[in-house]
Amino acid sequence: MKKVFAIFSIVALFTLGISVNVAAQDSAAVAPTADSVQADTTTATAAETTATEEVSMHKALKQKFIEGDAMWMTPVAFALILGLALSIERIIYLSLSSTNTKKLLESIDEAWDKGGVVAAMEVCRNTRGPVASIFYQGLSRYDEGIDVVEKSVASYGGVQLGLLEKNLTWISLFIALAPSLGFLGTVIGMIQAFDKIQQVGDISATVVAGGIKVALLTTVFGLIVAMILQVFYNYILTIIESLTSDMEDSSISLLDIIVKHSKK
Repeated sequence: MKKVFAIFSIVALFTLGISVNVAAQDSAAVAPTADSVQADTTTATAAETTATEEVSMHKALKQKFIEGDAMWMTPVAFALILGLALSIERIIYLSLSSTNTKKLLESIDEAWDKGGVVAAMEVCRNTRGPVASIFYQGLSRYDEGIDVVEKSVASYGGVQLGLLEKNLTWISLFIALAPSLGFLGTVIGMIQAFDKIQQVGDISATVVAGGIKVALLTTVFGLIVAMILQVFYNYILTIIESLTSDMEDSSISLLDIIVKHSKK
């Protein structure tokens, strides 16, 4: 009887242990699920908050644009759009104008050794960029002497520099025009404010607030547009200076190659 009781006791303890383990596993399984649900809820809430902030910012800019009077804000917006379009066009053009001048000079030297000046000109013809164009113009006058080649390189370098600086005057115009339009809106807004004071015959915040608000908003937007375009303008000038320096250095190296082969 004791043996039967002992066996039943062991079985009961074993069953109880399994039940406890299963319950613990179920609890552990439920806990991460709750944590994951909470994490998903937090993520969704953060995403909704970000979307709300973006929408709010967009609505705020739109509202301020409308409050600034479309008559004066629209020209400022056009100045920004046109200035950015010209800036992006210049950046793309200048990026395509960059050339590995060291590799180009080596190719010209090797081609000259194999096929003479005609082969060197062919290398320049098949290479894009202002440096290759300058080299081609110089090599095409090789038969006229080194002095003519040097003058040709210098003259055509000025032509290529003019192409690199194309449309920069328009960008600088929009940089100056944007804040000027903003200040003009400021003056008009102040005039409107004083006109309302004259009509009402009383100086109060509600009377002059509209005109002053227009004045401040047009000035702010005009200055922001000018600063954005100024950053692009200076970046473009930096690229042009780099290309110009590269053209000057490589032109000297080209003359050295021409002198070297003319002595053979």
